Amino acid sequence: MIKNNPDELQDNMNFSATPENIQDLINAEEDIISNNDIPSVLPVLPVRDVVVFNYMVISLYVGREKSVNAIEAALNGSKHLLVLTQKNEQLEDPNPSDLHNVGTIVNIMRMLKMPDGRIKVLVQGISRAKVVNFVETDEEKKYLSVEAEPIPEDETLATDLRAEALMRNAREGSEKLLSLRNINSPDVNAVLSGIDHPGRLADLIAANLRIKTEEAQNILEVSNPLDRLELVNQFLSKEIEVSNLQVKIQEKAREGMEKAHKDYFLREQLKAIRSELGDASVEDADDDMSELIEALNKADLPKEARKEADKQLKRLSSMHSDSSEASVVRTYLEWLADLPWKKISKDRLDIKKAQQTLDEDHFGLEKVKDRILEYLSVRKLNPNSKGPILCLVGPPGVGKTSLGRSVARALGRKFQRMSLGGIRDEAEIRGHRRTYIGSMPGRVIQSLKQAGTRNPVIMLDEIDKLGADYRGDPSSALLEVLDPEQNNTFSDHYLGLPFDLSKVMFICTANHLETIPSALLDRMEVIRIPGYTLQEKTAIAKRYLVSRQSKENGLKQGDITIADEIIQSVIESYTREAGLRNLERELGAVCRKTARRKAEGEKGPFVITKKELPKLLGTPRYLQDEQEKTLSPGTAYGLAWTPYGGEVLSVEVATMKGRGGVSLTGQLGDVMKESAQAAVSFARSHASELGIDPDFTKKLDIHFHLPAGATPKDGPSAGVTLLTALVSALSGKSVNAKLCMTGEITLRGKVLPVGGIKEKILAAVTKGLTDVCIPKNNIKDLDDIPEELRKKIKIHPVEEVKEVLALAFK
Repeated sequence: MIKNNPDELQDNMNFSATPENIQDLINAEEDIISNNDIPSVLPVLPVRDVVVFNYMVISLYVGREKSVNAIEAALNGSKHLLVLTQKNEQLEDPNPSDLHNVGTIVNIMRMLKMPDGRIKVLVQGISRAKVVNFVETDEEKKYLSVEAEPIPEDETLATDLRAEALMRNAREGSEKLLSLRNINSPDVNAVLSGIDHPGRLADLIAANLRIKTEEAQNILEVSNPLDRLELVNQFLSKEIEVSNLQVKIQEKAREGMEKAHKDYFLREQLKAIRSELGDASVEDADDDMSELIEALNKADLPKEARKEADKQLKRLSSMHSDSSEASVVRTYLEWLADLPWKKISKDRLDIKKAQQTLDEDHFGLEKVKDRILEYLSVRKLNPNSKGPILCLVGPPGVGKTSLGRSVARALGRKFQRMSLGGIRDEAEIRGHRRTYIGSMPGRVIQSLKQAGTRNPVIMLDEIDKLGADYRGDPSSALLEVLDPEQNNTFSDHYLGLPFDLSKVMFICTANHLETIPSALLDRMEVIRIPGYTLQEKTAIAKRYLVSRQSKENGLKQGDITIADEIIQSVIESYTREAGLRNLERELGAVCRKTARRKAEGEKGPFVITKKELPKLLGTPRYLQDEQEKTLSPGTAYGLAWTPYGGEVLSVEVATMKGRGGVSLTGQLGDVMKESAQAAVSFARSHASELGIDPDFTKKLDIHFHLPAGATPKDGPSAGVTLLTALVSALSGKSVNAKLCMTGEITLRGKVLPVGGIKEKILAAVTKGLTDVCIPKNNIKDLDDIPEELRKKIKIHPVEEVKEVLALAFK
């Protein structure tokens, strides 16, 4: 087996020979050829991946049996061999047809037997030769022999201009290639300059080029020296281009390594300086990066978010840790790691237990509780259902916000509250873009991070008080948040990635629906929470407020006793509201003063009496009108709805001589004024039926007045009351003092439905009235009134004014 050794090949294929030695070799080769010292029949030495050129000195390792026999035959003879390159390197026993026809006659200069049985020979090429014929050998010789014809070099080309140009180009290219390889030897340059024959120069350069075996064989087979040198020049140019590119790549790599080493060295110096200064707050940047990667891996990011995180991590790794841009990227990645992309808390789907929890926290509010229990039932049957968007609408203090906490507790979910009152910047909802300094996500994403789960209960408080200015419209930004068909891909400006909000249960609160945009209102399920009645307030105070205020003011259970009638007195005389905030404050004042008495040494228990209330709370702020046994003509009781609950209004009508003028006082709104005009028109058109003078507008002036003139009043529900009082004044008949009424009238005498029936009837019961007229179409609203209260008053559904007048003047 013959295969060249690259290391020894490099040692033997250098330009270390002097021009004198080269000339001696050339002269010796010429003498051998001229003296016919080369035999006509030569042993053949097949080689695999090397081509031997003239004057080339190379070490060959011989291991195949035929090759060893060929070397031994040459050593026993003239020491000459014909080296032929195999066409296929994989063949172990090549035939004559597997060898190239042109090779190199070499002279064996030295031989050495290796310990492993192989032979190492040092040979020198002396002449290229062409195979004439393979000679049959005896079986005992066991090697190939060949008749070879040496190919002499043409010596007449040395003075040719083309030869001179090719040789100069070859020398300059060789010098440039050697300089690119950092080989600057004067001996090599001297050897190149000392060769004046194009063929010999071509062989010398070809022997030292890094070219493929097939390419080297092609050069060897070119007999014309100029053509051979031109082919060598082509390979030499290609090798120079490759070496140039290799040098550029090495320079870039070296520059990158030098910069990395420099940065590393400077960072280590900075750490050492900070360590010497005792700065313990400085953390290792590598540890920070590893912790950040670990946090992102634990976050279980979706595919799109993971792709963005990897992109930003790559950017962060190439930045200096103290740069402002690195701080922005690090903060963004921390947000990605902290968000609950797939963390979902398990819902408590025990319906009965959830109902018990809601009943413990809140009294009444049956509609809201039923809706929450319905949602839980659906979740139990269909776990993939979307979160509802509820909007609780009602006056202040009725427990809308605290109801959200109870819902979260009943569901077993985290609770987050977002106050939207006064927000005018759209970025508060959608977040700021990362291009701005100090940017951060919107409140929705912040709430999810604080909750730590993807399905919390988020309370959007005071949604009716959103504003809008040049910074955007937050209510429009909420459209995507509160749309179950869109919020599964909610996009925050800071994250720039879709986030699924479909599992979040949003509960909005509002005092009025009029200020909520219609598009936003359409996405919510509205549940109205009316104001509490006197009885409900009493029950809530007894069950929750007294015990809570006693505990907050340092009183133990049993230290203070407040009877139901005392609580009712506080409600009627010291508060006027639909909710419970002022009532709780007044009860808190009672408990504080009682706590002072206990602290001063008095022994309890303390029982609060009605006589003590003025001492504890001061003079009553609201005085109740005494119930009149009879009403004077021109007076009737009407019912009104206020944000603080229902109220009984006394409507007064006075007539005097005049020419039909109509006056309205009591700070009435336009709608109520129109109701008074309608009452006058109806009375004139039905005067004969009502038993009044048809020409009363020509003889009398009419004055409508509603007491409590400092309080604005409006709405159509006083229409029947205004008409009844007008008929009473014109006919001189008194209205039933136990009767109150509500409803809108038309010129045809129809009674139309109105709102706030529950609050109005409860106000009538509190006033001590026994009968009430309501529009027939409002019968459906009676379901909201407790059965025990409906028993205290007789309700008369009416369709026409005639029915109201019949009851009023009965």
